Amino acid sequence: MQAVPCESYYAEEHSSPKKRVVLKQVFLQLKPGDTFIVCRLFSLADSTRHLAEALDQLHAQGAFFLSLQENIDTREPSGKLFHQNVQALLHFQSDIISENTRRGMYEAKEKGLKLGRPRKLDANIKRAISMYESKAYNLAQIREETGISKSTLYRYLES
Repeated sequence: MQAVPCESYYAEEHSSPKKRVVLKQVFLQLKPGDTFIVCRLFSLADSTRHLAEALDQLHAQGAFFLSLQENIDTREPSGKLFHQNVQALLHFQSDIISENTRRGMYEAKEKGLKLGRPRKLDANIKRAISMYESKAYNLAQIREETGISKSTLYRYLES
């Protein structure tokens, strides 16, 4: 890895993607023309989606990205191509997930399995129906007490 002179150095306290406080602060401070440098890609992102979002944000701010270990520099044409390739991979991954989900749903239907959200417990539904029929409760109170939504209650009342 090459030594690169930098104005500022930062270290993240947490490796968790949800706790990257320093990264968020740095992104807020970036100005157009700045270059954000990391030792390796994993320092920036822990998934293709997270990498794509970070590269998009840097691009939107007019900042550049440099990863020393992978030799990726978005100031160069090859670095710009890398950003486009990450976007293509992200779409590819999304397509795979969607197709696998569709295939799984089709196979489950073929086996006679029920799809979708499971029905509420019968005792809870009965309680909601009796509350509704008593006319002592409004729909908001029934939902608060039983967790049954208005549309679910009406669906059971119709059947």
